[in-house]
Amino acid sequence: MCDAKGILAAQAAAAERLRAKGIRVALLFLVGEERDSAGAKVANQSPRASKFLINGEPTDNKLALASKGTLRVDLFAKGRMAHSAYPELGDSAIDKLLDVLEDIRKLKLPVLQGIGDTTLNIGLISGGRAPNVVADEAEAHLLIRLVGPSLEVRDAVVRTVNGRCNVDFSFDVPFVQMRAVAGFDTMVAKFTTDVPSLTNWGEPFLLGPGSIHMAHTPHERIAKQELLESVNLYFVLGQSLTK
Repeated sequence: MCDAKGILAAQAAAAERLRAKGIRVALLFLVGEERDSAGAKVANQSPRASKFLINGEPTDNKLALASKGTLRVDLFAKGRMAHSAYPELGDSAIDKLLDVLEDIRKLKLPVLQGIGDTTLNIGLISGGRAPNVVADEAEAHLLIRLVGPSLEVRDAVVRTVNGRCNVDFSFDVPFVQMRAVAGFDTMVAKFTTDVPSLTNWGEPFLLGPGSIHMAHTPHERIAKQELLESVNLYFVLGQSLTK
């Protein structure tokens, strides 16, 4: 599978080839990348003086020039219950939340030339008690893909909400730019990786077989040829970084 069993196999095979050439290489396998990078954060406390870190993600065997950051925004609205026949006696938390979400959707988010735009997804909405009750609470959870520091976006969200809801930024992973290497095709990863949480493990690179569009689907797979190509790409990259 492309995210990330096939990548692990390819890296292990490449590491064997590099060691056979006398190049010092080690493998670091982590857990928790999908949720909070817990494994990477623990590993970052115990670095091994490595100069380079080649992180494996499905990049179609292209070297990533950047990976987007992630900002999770949690909105919580409060209101007052009432019978829906007398809405004037209540205060709808859902109405407040919908107004806030509509204003957030109109925000002009940062764009970085050569990388792309900041994107926003309203992933979860919940609230209310019953159709005949004015809602006393509602919440929404958003994910913003960053192409720069999160502070500008955070400030814009807070200004837009303007006290109508409680705002919590529960997850914040920075945007990362990486350098190109001669001979490698390049891409921009619109997703987030463990790289920002492994700052003590050397200069980062991002490369791997498979498509991110195939990840997390019932038909997740990698073509055998692409897997074999990735072994050679990891080997070539590892060699070039030691010269």
